[in-house]
Amino acid sequence: MPATRTTLRRGVVAAAALPLLIGALASCGYGSQANDDDTKANVAADGKKLSADTVKLGYFPNLTHATALVGVQEGLIQKELGGTKLAAQTFNAGPSEIEALNGGSIDIGFIGPSPAINGYVKSKGQNLRIISGSASGGVKLVVNPDKIKTLDDLKGKKIATPQLGNTQDVAFLNWISEKGWKVDAQSGKGDVSVVRSDNKVTPDAYKAGSIDGAWVPEPTASKLVSEGGKVLLDESTLWPDKKFVITNIIVSQKFLTEHPDVVEAFLRGTVKTNEWINANPDQAKASANAALKAETGKELAAKIIDPAWPSIQITNDPLAATLDAQAQHAVKAGLLEKPDLAGIYDLKLLNKVLKAAGRPEAADAGLGVK
Repeated sequence: MPATRTTLRRGVVAAAALPLLIGALASCGYGSQANDDDTKANVAADGKKLSADTVKLGYFPNLTHATALVGVQEGLIQKELGGTKLAAQTFNAGPSEIEALNGGSIDIGFIGPSPAINGYVKSKGQNLRIISGSASGGVKLVVNPDKIKTLDDLKGKKIATPQLGNTQDVAFLNWISEKGWKVDAQSGKGDVSVVRSDNKVTPDAYKAGSIDGAWVPEPTASKLVSEGGKVLLDESTLWPDKKFVITNIIVSQKFLTEHPDVVEAFLRGTVKTNEWINANPDQAKASANAALKAETGKELAAKIIDPAWPSIQITNDPLAATLDAQAQHAVKAGLLEKPDLAGIYDLKLLNKVLKAAGRPEAADAGLGVK
């Protein structure tokens, strides 16, 4: 989906999270826009500064980036960073976040598997590493029940995905292929018409009847349901153990090399955030919604967030084998040349944090740095 304006968020001085008003760069979420540009940064009053003055974070204002939403909102990440400031910026498209990472505008980012793969491949393995998981699931096929009653009924229909070559687009194209149907990946024309539509406008397209359904992440899926759509398929049912990566944490290799102490502290923050989210789902849901309101100017209605939230699994595991499978799906669809993903993962610091917390270590499916 196309990039939109971004919102800079910087941390408030002291644990009380005093909001600071900063420049006029607004962020758009699912069709809504912030009324002002409040940003928060939390700097522990007595926190010791690490090797960097600031760590610059990028993420999307949507539920599949819940670790970032809640970790920033609740100050859980900043607490681990101590006197090193957390400055956050939101994005609405993977390519623009990768560009920001390459250009040094951000140091660490939450992002989906397809842009992470593309960024790694295009830089010949030089610009990023995946250092942790964040979320699994939260992707559904929602259809107009008056037009589509079974999966076989999708043939000849118009189904939206967020963007050519994005994670959901690749998943849908692979599903179509496994049905034995033919679709030209670039044009979207074939036995099913694949319509690339920004998540912000997909619900309106559905209401207008210009699409018959969509293969989309939350909360767009639940928004379609609120408009009369029906969930025909949850993508998690297509994966072993019903788990597949939807969001990972990436870092600039330069920042990782120069500031491993900051990256380790950041990961302690995300691990503790994920623990808090999973232990307090209702509070975490409310926190994520408050963060969305701060970022986009509008919170999600209960009829949207209540069904969306439990379909997303928050996890430290990057589910590396599923990322490799997604890459192969993109190759099969003709959207990606066979990639060399060796070295895309560096889970040493994550596993150090997990071991210290008494948790099982995460695996890299043989794609880790040597």
